[in-house]
Amino acid sequence: MTKSANKTAALRKIPGTLVLVGAGKMGGALLASWVRGGLEPRKFIVLEPRPSPEVRALKRRGLQLNPHRRPPAPAAVIVLAIKPQSAPEVLPNLLPQLGPKTLVVSIMAGRTLRYLEEALPQAAIVRAMPNTPALIGRGITVACRNARVTAAQRAIAHRLLAAAGEVEWIDDETLMDAVTAVSGSGPAYVFLLAEALARAGVAVGLPPALAGKLARATVAGAGELLHRSGLDPATLRANVTSPGGTTAAALDVLMGKHGLEPLLTRAVTAATRRSRELAG
Repeated sequence: MTKSANKTAALRKIPGTLVLVGAGKMGGALLASWVRGGLEPRKFIVLEPRPSPEVRALKRRGLQLNPHRRPPAPAAVIVLAIKPQSAPEVLPNLLPQLGPKTLVVSIMAGRTLRYLEEALPQAAIVRAMPNTPALIGRGITVACRNARVTAAQRAIAHRLLAAAGEVEWIDDETLMDAVTAVSGSGPAYVFLLAEALARAGVAVGLPPALAGKLARATVAGAGELLHRSGLDPATLRANVTSPGGTTAAALDVLMGKHGLEPLLTRAVTAATRRSRELAG
């Protein structure tokens, strides 16, 4: 059996109803990964005030979207994919859907296990931080759990998160703010790189359409090479750099005292600080 088939089989073994609270970009990406991975839409209840056309389309396959009636039984899993600022308003409404065996998986930035435990007493809770490449099954998620999560519930959480890409588990929750800053927010940094590279191309004379195409293909191709290669980023960079050549001239700027690394360190530090602020 292939790795993909193993993932599909594992997903289909998840029992009961899954409630997805929030189906925006990240919640929608996870939902798409679960359906793509073999979970039937009829297993889902989705609570989302502004559902996308893709989410609405799943109603035809049995997905329950914003049902008026309370489910007859507690949810097997509740996934929290709402903005952290919405938590105080939303979480109390979920208490009737919690049962003694319900697993709560939160992907809210900043909201700690302690905060979630106070809002959802007695719940088994996994805190996770995925990223948007989950939409194409190439995300990475870091997760931690509270003491009420059983080995079986951890396995369920892992199956759900692994449908979107790689999963790493940590015991030290304090690392989650840095995780959020590096991988949770990281795709935006890469997209900004593509934007900036295109604008730099225009600045040296390229037509905008060509500059945009070159930047997009270069960032995407380099990312795929990094993904497939067993070499570390520094070696891959060195392999492209001839002494005294054009790449070396550019890297003299990017790797200088005020270059990319100190700038990115400041950016990640700012994102880490903001994640801590969101914890309240």
